[in-house]
This record gives sequence, C-alpha cells and structure tokens, in this order.
Amino acid sequence: MEAGLFGVYVSASQDKVTMVAYLDFGFTWGSISVFSRNPVLERERELAVVGIRGKFRMARGFALLKTYFVNETTGDVVVDYKVTVVHY
Repeated sequence: MEAGLFGVYVSASQDKVTMVAYLDFGFTWGSISVFSRNPVLERERELAVVGIRGKFRMARGFALLKTYFVNETTGDVVVDYKVTVVHY
C-alpha cells in the first residue's frame, strides 16, 4: 500500500510549545486526516482523526503519538504514529 503525508503545524501557545497539527495521510484507497492540538513536549499524546475519504468514508478514530528522539540543534524528531480507525 503506497502512502504519502502532507501536513501543517501552527504555533498555538505563547507560554509552552503547543502546536495545532493538520496531517493528511494519503493512501491508494483514500486518506486519513488528523486535526488537533499537539502538545509536542509531552512524550505521549493523542490527536483526533477528523476525516477519512475514499473507501472508509464516515469512519472515526484517533492517533496516539509517541516521541522517541529529539535533536534540538538540527530540529530532527522521530515520532511514532499509531492510528486507530473504526468503520461500521
């Protein structure tokens, strides 16, 4: 299954590092859209799946994110995304 990722992060706080994330995971059968507040300094966090197009239209879900590596000098980050989608 081929996949592609498009995303936008926007700062959402002046006090601590919190971003609003829009991510669109595209597959050959459709795409999954995540749009949620993302407190990036928390090692584990949950984001909302807000839309799914294509084969699983009308499904709902969430994404659990876990940060494994951060290099503040280069800005490199390794984050594991586990996305759960429920389709009736």
